[in-house]
Order: sequence, then C-alpha cells, then structure tokens
Amino acid sequence: MSTATYTVTGMTCGHCVSSVTEEIEEIAGVTGVDVDLPTGRVTVTSDAPLDDARVKDAVEEAGYELKP
Repeated sequence: MSTATYTVTGMTCGHCVSSVTEEIEEIAGVTGVDVDLPTGRVTVTSDAPLDDARVKDAVEEAGYELKP
C-alpha cells in the first residue's frame, strides 16, 4: 500500500472535487482518493507507488493543475 499527497490548483467547489476524484480513481491501482477543497490537497492511496505523470495527466483531464 502506498500513499502520496499532491496539491491541485483551481478547485473551487464540490463539482471540482468530484471531477478530480473520478479522474484519479481511473488510474490502475488507485484504491482511494481524499480531496481537501480548502487547501487543494489530494491524498491518493494505491496498491503500489504511482507515476506522478499519470496523476498529473488525470488532474489536467479534469481541468485543473497539479502544483509542482
């Protein structure tokens, strides 16, 4: 089990949270996604360490940016 925390910019509402969560959940191996809207923190739990580029692509697909 692996956990990684990212910061996503541009989220302003519950719909934003849902969009980001849905896209990240589609990555193979992801078992959980927890989004804290006020801080933009996204904690992803997975079976194995994730490729940050895949998470970045998922966040961008949802219409947001992964903060470096």
